[in-house]
Amino acid sequence: MILPVVKLGTLALKTFCKPIANRLKKEAGLHPRFRQFIINIAQANHRFTTTVQRRIYGHATNVAIRPLNEEKAVQAAADLLGELFVFMVAAGAVVFEVQRSSKSEARKEEMRIQVLQEMKQKDEELAREVELLKQKLEEIEELAKGRKLAGFFNFKHGHTLENGKANTK
Repeated sequence: MILPVVKLGTLALKTFCKPIANRLKKEAGLHPRFRQFIINIAQANHRFTTTVQRRIYGHATNVAIRPLNEEKAVQAAADLLGELFVFMVAAGAVVFEVQRSSKSEARKEEMRIQVLQEMKQKDEELAREVELLKQKLEEIEELAKGRKLAGFFNFKHGHTLENGKANTK
């Protein structure tokens, strides 16, 4: 039940991020200082991708790479910025979900440990109670022997195990 809700939430989050990313793309090229900054980023990205592509295809990598014209650089950087924004929002959603799931698992584990400790405590209490009852039974048998009622209160021999089976005389 929770998985479809998470997927639907992630899809809605991405859908809401697209217009914001488009707005960022549009505004990115208008501010002069920011425009120069993203042009530099776009040119560096262009050089890097071109070099990687040349290496992949086995072409020479020591040749000069022509820079993008200013409009193409602004468009490429704006697209990169928009995609980066959508990616960061999606990554943030994943990190949030992982942390939430981790906390949930920690709570479940804590509950399991608590139940296990309660069971151990109950087991110890029952062991003490059995030991106390054994002591009381021995006291009653001693009293019975002292009053010559040993045959009447012969509890130990009536229920002892013989060859793995209970003796029910």
